[in-house]
Amino acid sequence: MENSPLCWYCLYTRSRHEDFVYQRLSDKKINVFLPKLEVWSRRKDRRKKIQKALFSGYLFVHENLTHHIWLEILKTPGVVKILGNETGPIPVPETQIESVKKILNGMAAVSPFPYLKEGQLVRVVDGPLKDCEGFLVKIKEGRERLIISIDLLKRSVAVEIEGASVEPVL
Repeated sequence: MENSPLCWYCLYTRSRHEDFVYQRLSDKKINVFLPKLEVWSRRKDRRKKIQKALFSGYLFVHENLTHHIWLEILKTPGVVKILGNETGPIPVPETQIESVKKILNGMAAVSPFPYLKEGQLVRVVDGPLKDCEGFLVKIKEGRERLIISIDLLKRSVAVEIEGASVEPVL
């Protein structure tokens, strides 16, 4: 773990502690990414737009996971664990993180989507989401959704896109 490269890792947090953990890790100068989505919240007497974590209970760090950094992350209040297996933390592919960032920075309608394993892997060839990769799911004639999946989380994000804007990944 001492000579690991700069990679994205997924952190699992206590319930509704994503913002708190994000702030604490930022204060420790750890590069952290918390994807958020603007949603309508229903209060007793009004509706209000709020920022909600896209992947509830998860956020990402981009670090060289040395033993020291690994311990600093785990000592942070609200962090439960770094996702991985018995051999240690598993990095999230850079392309998956970049695809989520492009979707959130784009102007397309974004919604959480159940994780998909089957379906055709495609790459966007033009527009603001160019070079994003994901699974294409046909919803209605002429309306498709691009599904960007974070495999380690078994979670995905859906964005509407024209079918002519994608090509198969070989």
